[in-house]
Amino acid sequence: MIIDSDHDDAFHEECGVFGIFNHADAAALTVLGLHALQHRGQEASGIVSFDGKQFSSERHVGLVGDTFSKQSVIDRLPGNRAIGHNRYATTGGAGMRNIQPLFAEFAGGGFAIAHNGNLTNALTLQKQLQMRGAIFQSTSDTETILHLIATSTSGRLVHRFVDALRQIEGAYSIIGISQNKMIGCRDPLGIRPLILGDLDGAYILASETCALDIIGAQFIREVEPGEMVVITEEGLESIHPFTKTGDRFCIFEYVYFARPDSLFKGRSVYEARKHIGAELAREKPIEADVVVPVPDSGTPAAIGYAQEAGIPFDLGIIRNHYVGRTFIEPTDSVRHMGVRLKHNANKQVLKGKRVILVDDSIVRGTTSVKIVQMVRDAGAAEVHMRIASPPTISSCYYGVDTPEKGKLLASRMSIDEMQKYINTDSLAFLSIDGLYRAVGEAKRSGDMPQYCDACFTNEYPTLLTDREGGGNVRQLSLLSEAQ
Repeated sequence: MIIDSDHDDAFHEECGVFGIFNHADAAALTVLGLHALQHRGQEASGIVSFDGKQFSSERHVGLVGDTFSKQSVIDRLPGNRAIGHNRYATTGGAGMRNIQPLFAEFAGGGFAIAHNGNLTNALTLQKQLQMRGAIFQSTSDTETILHLIATSTSGRLVHRFVDALRQIEGAYSIIGISQNKMIGCRDPLGIRPLILGDLDGAYILASETCALDIIGAQFIREVEPGEMVVITEEGLESIHPFTKTGDRFCIFEYVYFARPDSLFKGRSVYEARKHIGAELAREKPIEADVVVPVPDSGTPAAIGYAQEAGIPFDLGIIRNHYVGRTFIEPTDSVRHMGVRLKHNANKQVLKGKRVILVDDSIVRGTTSVKIVQMVRDAGAAEVHMRIASPPTISSCYYGVDTPEKGKLLASRMSIDEMQKYINTDSLAFLSIDGLYRAVGEAKRSGDMPQYCDACFTNEYPTLLTDREGGGNVRQLSLLSEAQ
């Protein structure tokens, strides 16, 4: 069994979180919520529930549908409150000990936590905690939060939680449950998403609105940047423990990460991606016969491009949805199959045509090379590639697993060099201002951008304490943004 050779040539999903409080079917609904959020992490899933007396936990490697489908598993998660997590390892690596939610017994009772994001000072904090005697059971940055809560002297759990959050840097959306409450919070810049919903009087917290749709719940609102919501039998309390610094939501959620049927800031992700494609057509037009998406993430943008350009849209590449992250290669002789395990050319659409390929991004570029060659082998007369985002020049340190900067194609090649490398007749990317226009802004605003776009600009909205001196990055601190 070997890793798919094209697996590393992509941004990998962050993580997905889901929680529900005061519903008789809490565990079953959490399974459904995690199923809707499967796109945010396919490595492992976990659920912790509480039945008024004890916490129960189930953590498994694999997809939600494969590991939580049996009623016997759900029966082992009794109680009217539960939180769940889909994992893609961004810190800490794989292994059972890193599967969330993580659980700890504090002096005042048990507490479980599920975290989407990445702490940029986790290693620094871990060393400090270890010097004071803390013993870590995982290599996940999420465990750092538990230790900070456990060692806080601030009194009540909520106050200790706030004390812990004030010590961490980076991006986080967190859901936790104790014996009598569920807590949700977002980092002060709101880099990672978290939404609030309701199902028959039961509050729900989740990464995306699609997790509400699957269980028939109602969307209430987004948890605000820097907000903590505390949910008990008495209702919901909103706390704002941080100085307001402005919203820096991850703009790549619109480009790639989120499910197309989710909503952020009142905007449909699907419609945003079509607007992105339309902006790309206005900025980078080219004469062609057909617009073809690189499925599936490039499809909405390709639709928008085709509609704006007045060029027919067609499925010139067909994706095999049943290829997982690994596959068996019986002999070395089939290694050349490469990308064909996931994609195959629709020759009748491509033969003799001037083709515009639309994809969401170029990471290492190896998959783009294979896709372009496949389209040429199918008989395309010309192949033009249009990318529905700016060139990716920097790594993400906020919960998205991206290659190191030096392995990103756009960080070491000009666009002309990239065009020659992937062997297209032309190559063009959406501008950063075009991306901002597509998601509802007039343009990117200088030193106070409205989104986190560090992967395109190399401008990071928080300190990167664990990487200080380790890379050429521009760090925009919370303090400077507040001025």
